[in-house]
Amino acid sequence: MANAEDYPRVSEARALLRAGRSSAAVRLIDESFPTAGDATERTWFLLLRLAGILNLEHTAEYAGTVDRAAAAARDLGDPGVLGYFHALTAQVAMTDGSLERAVTHLVRSGRFLTEVDKPDITVASAWHNLAVGYSNIGFHDQAADAAGRAREVAATIDRDWRLSLPEVQVRFGLYLDHRGDTDGCVRILRALMSDADHAPRRADGLPDVVDMNLPWFGYTITRLAALDAGDNRDPRPYLYAAGGDAELADLRAYGEVCRAIAAGDSEAALDRLQRIDSATYNPQLSKIGPGESSRLRALAHLVAGDHAAAYAAERAAFQLTAQGLDRLQTLFVDGVAARLDHEDLRMTVARYADEALTDPLTGLPNRRHLQQYVEAMAERGENGVLGVLDIDGFKAVNTVHGHLSGDTVLQRAAGALVRIMRRRDFVARYGGDEFVLILPSATMEKTDEIGERITSALAAEDWASLVPGTPLSASIGWAELNGMDDRQAGKPRLASAFEIADRAMYEAKSQARAEEDDGLAA
Repeated sequence: MANAEDYPRVSEARALLRAGRSSAAVRLIDESFPTAGDATERTWFLLLRLAGILNLEHTAEYAGTVDRAAAAARDLGDPGVLGYFHALTAQVAMTDGSLERAVTHLVRSGRFLTEVDKPDITVASAWHNLAVGYSNIGFHDQAADAAGRAREVAATIDRDWRLSLPEVQVRFGLYLDHRGDTDGCVRILRALMSDADHAPRRADGLPDVVDMNLPWFGYTITRLAALDAGDNRDPRPYLYAAGGDAELADLRAYGEVCRAIAAGDSEAALDRLQRIDSATYNPQLSKIGPGESSRLRALAHLVAGDHAAAYAAERAAFQLTAQGLDRLQTLFVDGVAARLDHEDLRMTVARYADEALTDPLTGLPNRRHLQQYVEAMAERGENGVLGVLDIDGFKAVNTVHGHLSGDTVLQRAAGALVRIMRRRDFVARYGGDEFVLILPSATMEKTDEIGERITSALAAEDWASLVPGTPLSASIGWAELNGMDDRQAGKPRLASAFEIADRAMYEAKSQARAEEDDGLAA
């Protein structure tokens, strides 16, 4: 694998990230990138920059950084680097609110990492990131498996990573508590602290782990105390041991809530929770579980003796946790549908096996194949209808979510079109977000009905879970594809029909936009 430790400035940036000093790491990367020695160093700079802005929650920079890192990792072609990239990009997808994209990236990450022949410390780090990604979305079994792989790889190079992923255990323990299994939570958190107690110590008396992990041990101490299951140790040296990354700031804020609960000060605990929740807070994106704020509110109300309020907060915690399970059910059903679309697409592609005639992104026939298909129709004396379909809102997807997400949209659209169209129809990707549909033997009288069926089916796709906040639809224009077209202004048959259909598509797009504006005005 292209080892990050072979580059001193990359190693320095990694050390800053591990110390919770992501701002300093990003500054170093931005200063060093222009003088990077080769493609490998540039790729690692981009990957670590992505890790840094994730820690800092600089969401406006996500899409651009993901696109640059994707291109660099793809060009390098190293499976370990690609695994590292997809593990990080899954966290971007979760921030976007797309569980489907997140899981897709995590699965790809694991597949790439299993291809690595000679693991090193950066492969261990990639498995580490994969474990964190699975843990963040509540896939605790998969997180534990990836964490185990990280420790195994680290052990092969004489690194002791037994305490390298406390957050995975903490999140699992909290998940159990949110579901009502407080005893299970206490067992897991106590086991984590027992491991920490038996670890080698630093000069300051804390466990000899990287600084960014210490606040997780600190939160474990405070959370056990809030459950009246702790000891008398002071959590503050742990909570405040690392830098000021956003994730660590959240842990400290919740840690102070737990300290107030343990001290019997329900008023202070509820006041702190109110401040946390009012800071543009989305429970589903919480790094310590969607139900944690409500669960702590329940504990604070119990301290105050307000059992009715505690019960209501407890119900809210359970409801937020259950919402995650509902999303998984939807993801499972959508995943089966997507797999069926992929199988249909694969069978379609099998009919057009020549790679020179196939679009590599979607697997559909490409422009060259389209030309050959239309020429073959002309030789047979066969008429039909040609449609040009454009995805409305696609540019916003690339801008907001990045080109990698845009590629996923195109792949989903291709699969949906294959599912929607008749077996004898021909679907090609023309370029960008434009697709061409050939309907042999069809007439223009049927195009309104066919177009409505296609646009309705595409609109029914769950784009919101794939690229949240960027609605997508489709516009279609139609033209006759017959023997007369090749005599219009001397243009080839396909070019003439495409020009007419393309113009009709833009007219349909403009009409839809005008109707939308009229609706808003009304």
